[in-house]
This record gives sequence, C-alpha cells and structure tokens, in this order.
Amino acid sequence: MDTTKSLDYSQHEPATVTLRKYKYFNCVHRLIMESWRKIRARLEIKQMPAELDDDLETLEDYTQRWRSVRIIYFTMFLMALGFSIILTGIWPFLSELDPSAGKEFMGMIVAANPLGQMIFSPIFGWWGNKLGTIRLPLLLSLALFTLASALYSSLELVDNVKYWMLASRFLIGVSSANIALCRSYLSAATRLSERTHAVSMVSLAQVLGFIIGPGLQALVTPLGRSGHVWFWGTMHVNMYTASGWINVLMSMGNFVMFLPGIFKEHKIAAREIMVMQGGTSERDTWKAIKPNYYSAWTLIVAFFVLVFNFVLLETLGTSLTMDMFAWTNDEALYYMGIFMATAAIISLVTFVLIEPLCKLFAERFVLIWGGFSLMVVGRLLYIPWGPDPPKLAVAFNASANLTIDNPIYLGCPPTQDWCPQLPALTLTQFIIGFALTSVGYPIGVTLIQTIFSKVLGPRPQGVWMGMMTGAGCLSRVMGPVFVGSIYTRLGTYWTFGFTSIMMLISMIWLLCSNRVLIPPTFEKPAVPLQELHTSPKHITNDPDDANAPITEESDELLATSKVIRIIPSSKA
Repeated sequence: MDTTKSLDYSQHEPATVTLRKYKYFNCVHRLIMESWRKIRARLEIKQMPAELDDDLETLEDYTQRWRSVRIIYFTMFLMALGFSIILTGIWPFLSELDPSAGKEFMGMIVAANPLGQMIFSPIFGWWGNKLGTIRLPLLLSLALFTLASALYSSLELVDNVKYWMLASRFLIGVSSANIALCRSYLSAATRLSERTHAVSMVSLAQVLGFIIGPGLQALVTPLGRSGHVWFWGTMHVNMYTASGWINVLMSMGNFVMFLPGIFKEHKIAAREIMVMQGGTSERDTWKAIKPNYYSAWTLIVAFFVLVFNFVLLETLGTSLTMDMFAWTNDEALYYMGIFMATAAIISLVTFVLIEPLCKLFAERFVLIWGGFSLMVVGRLLYIPWGPDPPKLAVAFNASANLTIDNPIYLGCPPTQDWCPQLPALTLTQFIIGFALTSVGYPIGVTLIQTIFSKVLGPRPQGVWMGMMTGAGCLSRVMGPVFVGSIYTRLGTYWTFGFTSIMMLISMIWLLCSNRVLIPPTFEKPAVPLQELHTSPKHITNDPDDANAPITEESDELLATSKVIRIIPSSKA
C-alpha cells in the first residue's frame, strides 16, 4: 500500500513541479510588466513646456517627435561605435591572422570605413530629400551594417583575410552614411530654441560611440585569443571578434526602432519659421531664405580639421603607446580602454556644460576659445620633450622560439628610422594632451554642427549634411593614411608639429570670420504704417450697439492689412 502511494505521488510530481514553475514565471512576468508600466508612466510627458505651447503641434505630436529624436541619438551612437570599437584591436587581430600585413595596410583597412561613408553620405542625403522620408534609407543601411559586422567577426573562417577585412570595413562605412540623414532630420525636427540642446545630445552620442568603442574592446579582452566557438564552429567569439557581434546585436535592435509603429517623423523647423514670418507655405518660406555659403563652407572646413585631429589620435593611440612606452598588445588594449572610458566621463560633463556656456557667451566664441584653443594646446603637448629616445625593439625572429610579447620585441620598431633619433613622448604629456582633447573636441564638434544647421535655415539639409559628414569622413580617411605616411616614416615631430599648425591656422581663420558665424534671425516682416488722421463718423442713438459708428471723432490707424480704431478714453 505504501508502495502504491509512493508510485502515485511520483507520477503526479512532474505535473506539480511544472505547474509551480509556470506560476513562478507568470508571477515574474507580471512583476516585470508592472514595473515597465510604472517606468513608462513616469517618463510619459504630461504636458508640453510652457514656452513651446504655441499651437504648432499637439502634445501627442511633441511626444512622438522627441521619441524620434532620441532614436536618432541612438543611431548616431551606434554608427560611431561601429567605427571605433575595432580601432584598438584591429592591428593585433590583423597581425595574428596575417603577419605579413603591415601598418600601412592596417591604415588602408581603417580608412576603408570613412571612405565608404564619404562617398555615400551625399547620396544618402539626396535620397532622403528626394523621398521626403528617412525611414527606408535607414532600414536598408542598418541591414547592411548588420551583415558587414557579422562578416568582420567571421574572418577566421575565410582565406585572404586582410582583403575580406578591408571589404567588411568598407561596407560598414557605406551603411554609416546614414549619419547625413540623421543630422538632416535632427535639424528639421527641432525648433530653434531646442537646436543647441539636441545637437549637443547627438554629438554626445556620437563622441561616446567613438570613446566607448575601445572601452568595450577592453571589456571583452578577458575572453582571450581562443574565446568560445558556437554553432558547430561557424561562430567564433573571442577578444577580437566579440566587438563585431556586439555591433550585430545593437544594429538589430536599432532596425526595430525604425519600424512604422515606433518611429514617426515630425518635421517642425520649416513650420516654425513660416509662422514667425507670417507665411502660408513651408516650401515658399525656406526657398526665400538664402544661406550664407561662405560661413557654411568655413564650418565644413573647420569640422574636417577638428575630426582629423581627434581621429588621428584615436587611430594612432594604440601604436603610439606601444612604441613610446613598450606596452604589449594586451597592455595597450587595456590601458587605452581605461583612457577612453575616462575620456567618455569627461566628455559627458563637457556636453552638459555646453548649453549653459552658450547662454553666457555667444556660440561662436565658445567654439573658438572653448573648443579650438584646447585642441591646439593638446596637439602642442604631444610634441615629445622626453630626455631619452624610446626603448628600441628587436626585429621579430620566429626561429628564436620567443613570443611576440617578449620584452626584447617591445618598444619602437627598428623599421622606423626615427626611433633612435627623437626623444620619447612622456606618459604625463600623453595623459594631459588626451584630457584636453576630451574637453575641446566635444565643444568644437557640437557647436560647429549647431551653428551650421542654423546658418542653413529651415531648408531640407540632406545634401548639406551629407557634405559635412563627407568632410568628417575625409578626415578619417586621411588620418590612418597620415599614420602610415608621416608617423611611420618621419616620426612624432612631423606628425604633431603638422597637426598643431593645422589647428592653429583653423582657429585664426574662425576668429577672423566670426561675424559670418552669427546665425540669421527669422522675424515677421514689419507692417508698413500710413498716416494717422481723423475722420468724422455718423451719429447713432444706440450707444449699446457695439457695431454702431462712434458718435464722436475717432482716430484710425491705416495699415495694409486692417484698420485699427483708437477710441477716446471717454467713449471706451
């Protein structure tokens, strides 16, 4: 009998356990959904800011518009991350997969991304203007970004690795050309009073993408060279390929954000200017406003110089520290990750301070003295003043049965003839210069884009933003090439001396042209007034009739649009 009861209990036990598990997961699901509803209720916008309650849009339109702007923030972050996340790992990854590939080919691989972006940015901008929407181009570009990132992470499965790496980086650059569309939409979807804040945030997202990328690379370094192999050997996840898989996951999420039920386009800039000028057609309003082409091209050139200097440092950072401080591959990845993470925090604080600074000082002066001046000092600090040349490395010899991380192979390589002739960069110089760049670059890149969008006015800015994006991409193409042609051959004096002069000339040019950097004001045209005269009125016996003529003389102010009567106070 006991045995039977025991058997009966054992037969029902699995069902009981399954039921308990179901109740547990159901309870957890309800808890998560309830928490999510509370979070959404707190984040939900209850009413529009008082200064924006002017009948240009409803509360629902305002909420959807800012949701779309925040999705643009994330897209800009992801596109910057897609470029920077592999920068610190690309050289050790390439050298392990193909030891015959040198730094010059590495420069070509790094430059392939911005080259693709530079070529296709004006095309994407024109396409967005032509369609009148950015959704389709962005969905297609994100799909391409996902495939290209997966290709980069699968390089260990193919032959001719360096050429496949080159192709994957070029395709990621083509997909990143959607940045032109993002910037154009941001200008169209924000009011003039919101523009500085919105551009600050999107620039923050982009700079954080550039800076956090190497930090994520440092976080996955513990995976090691072997890492994990999944899906029957078709998916390798290690310290080099994990960065590409991170891009894949994030881009898939970004793709979902642009689906019709989530992303809704709301363009308000042209409508705002139309109302300010008393117009009736948004198209006629922006067509009547001609941009200042001199100021626009001045800002494009300044943007090129600024991004060139930042990307040069980011591209050169790992190689420079390995040459100057004799760090191993792992040490360079780790310490550069720490530097980048610290720079991200500094940049975050800087972005928060940009808007208050622009309320105290004109935007163009904050750009010149807060952005470019710090970048100039930062470049000057990178001109070496160490007492001795850097430690010289011995040429790698595979027959010696020593690893590449052996101390005798660490330091400035013998293939760089300048190593024994020039003094070494000190770690103090490197850290201070990096800190100044972390403050100056966010200020500069934010305010250039802010002033640029205001100078262009309310017109569709796809092509113009494509040109600015192309200028930034050109600087990112030239940066890696500069490393191969100037740094490798001529050394630190030529590299940082040239960039210091470039930054100084740009700063002087902006100072001389600061008047043309003042954005135009959009005001309703003044109504021409005619003479003030008096006219006799007919007499009425009904003083309570509001529509009756005034019984005494009344003053009339004649204008082109209407007649305004000034009634004597005794009759008002």
